[in-house]
Amino acid sequence: MIAGNGIDIIEVNRIKKSIDDLGDAFLNKIFTPLEIKYCEGKSNKYESYSARFAAKEAVYKAVYNAGIILSWLDIEVLPTERGEPVISKLPKIAELYNQGYIIHLSLTHSHNFAVCSAILEQTGQNLPQK
Repeated sequence: MIAGNGIDIIEVNRIKKSIDDLGDAFLNKIFTPLEIKYCEGKSNKYESYSARFAAKEAVYKAVYNAGIILSWLDIEVLPTERGEPVISKLPKIAELYNQGYIIHLSLTHSHNFAVCSAILEQTGQNLPQK
C-alpha cells in the first residue's frame, strides 16, 4: 500500500550557485560525506548534487505524510553496484524499514534540471500492532 509520495524539481544552476557561494558549509549541511565523495567524482557533479537534493526533498515529502520527520543528513542517496539510486539505511531510514516501509526512488537530470519521485510503500511486514 502506498503510504506517501513526494516529488521535487530543482534547477542545477541554483545548487551550483549555493555550492560556489557557500562551499563546504552548504555541502556539509545538505550532503553526507559519501554523497560528497560520489558527486565530486562525477564529471557533471552539479547535476549529481542536484539530483540528490531533489531526492532528499522528495523523500522528505513522501515520509512526512506518514508522520516521520527527517533532516537533510538522515537521507543519503547512493548508487547500487548497477548504478540505480537507493536510500542508504542510516538510523532513521533503517527504523522505517524495520517498521515495514520501503522507499522507491526515480531520479533524472539534465544540464538544467534534476527531478526525483519518491514513493513510501507500507508492506505490512514488521509493522507494530495497533
